[in-house]
Amino acid sequence: MLLRTIVRVSSGTRLLPFLAGFIVIALGDNLSEWVTPHYWLSATGTATLALSFVGPACAGAGAWEGSRLRRARISDQNAVRSPLAIAFPLLLPVFVMGVVGMAAALLVSAAAADVGFGMPNPGILAVEAVLIAANTLVGFVMGRLWAPIIAVPVTLIASFVANAYPVSWSIVWIRHLVGGGLQDCCMLDQSLDVWALVSAGAFGTGVCLSAALLIQYRKAVPAIVAAAALLAAGFAGGAASAHGMGADPVTSRPTSDLECDHGRPRICLWPEMDHQADMVRTETRKAVARLRRAGVVMPATLTMADRPRSDETKLAIGPGITAVGVPTGVAAGLLPKSPACADNGERYPGADAYGPVGAWLSLTAGASARSLTNRVAPPELALAQHVLKQSRQDQLAWYERNTHAMRSCNERPQLGIDGSHG
Repeated sequence: MLLRTIVRVSSGTRLLPFLAGFIVIALGDNLSEWVTPHYWLSATGTATLALSFVGPACAGAGAWEGSRLRRARISDQNAVRSPLAIAFPLLLPVFVMGVVGMAAALLVSAAAADVGFGMPNPGILAVEAVLIAANTLVGFVMGRLWAPIIAVPVTLIASFVANAYPVSWSIVWIRHLVGGGLQDCCMLDQSLDVWALVSAGAFGTGVCLSAALLIQYRKAVPAIVAAAALLAAGFAGGAASAHGMGADPVTSRPTSDLECDHGRPRICLWPEMDHQADMVRTETRKAVARLRRAGVVMPATLTMADRPRSDETKLAIGPGITAVGVPTGVAAGLLPKSPACADNGERYPGADAYGPVGAWLSLTAGASARSLTNRVAPPELALAQHVLKQSRQDQLAWYERNTHAMRSCNERPQLGIDGSHG
């Protein structure tokens, strides 16, 4: 059969407009809402959300193509070509449908992120291709076994469950076998954990090889045993790669990507902040100057790195920040990190100080009270405003004793300006 005829009659060709339309219309908001502006890695990761729908579409179409061969009884004839050679041109349009569907998802997320010059993450694209192929091949195997009235809906539903549901399971590592965690990658200060790609790639490759073996040799016992072994190896390799990984497969972004100036203080921003860099640096230095006048000790470097060094302070801002929000971003980096007792769920009285101290730092840095109304509880904001009316010496003493309590597991903060517990 001519290739153009295969393409014309393929279920993949007929489903493609519906799949692309579903992704753009039905998934458009989800693909746009959480993407990190200007960050190609985030746009690529967010696009993998569509895999939960593209995979089942490819599996269902693959099952239909397998059922067509079953009805034609091709395997009962003395074919010149091998079963894999027969299957490949039939499944190519289905695979292309999946690739185009994922490309549509990437275009939507990239447009929402307003990414500039650059390219998608090639590792994520490779994993998407492997998982699309795995769904397509498994669907074809099911189609060769059952009539289309059974094969297509069963394969479609099973594929959707396998692709979409692991993200909601409490067993975290399973989601990484099907790339379920990639959609949450990444904030500006985060990079992708390569083991998430290895996990999905190993499992997807195992499924592809297992399905290819069954297509080639069908019900031969050695082929079934070998296919089961390949599937088990892929599962084991994927599970081992994902072992110990959290729900979000991210790591701290390399600090070598930061662009630092030579001013005082030194300010380090991610490249994606270039269009706002002048404003951010100007407003940050204004905020730092105000805090220093209040007696707050400021380090020589403010950085957007996920984990600042001991001589640096976190500049807690993101893409789209306005001049109004910069003082709050500077202040947030000055709040002490909670001690181990708080992370372990133990009693931590210092937690009561975060709201008032954070509000006082923000107001001192130049933030308006109105900009804090959605960030701080009204009583905490009122307390911070009351502290601001005191003398510089009293304010600084209040700040120092409460930040000291925030670093301790058993010291109660003294939020009253007179040293009381407030």
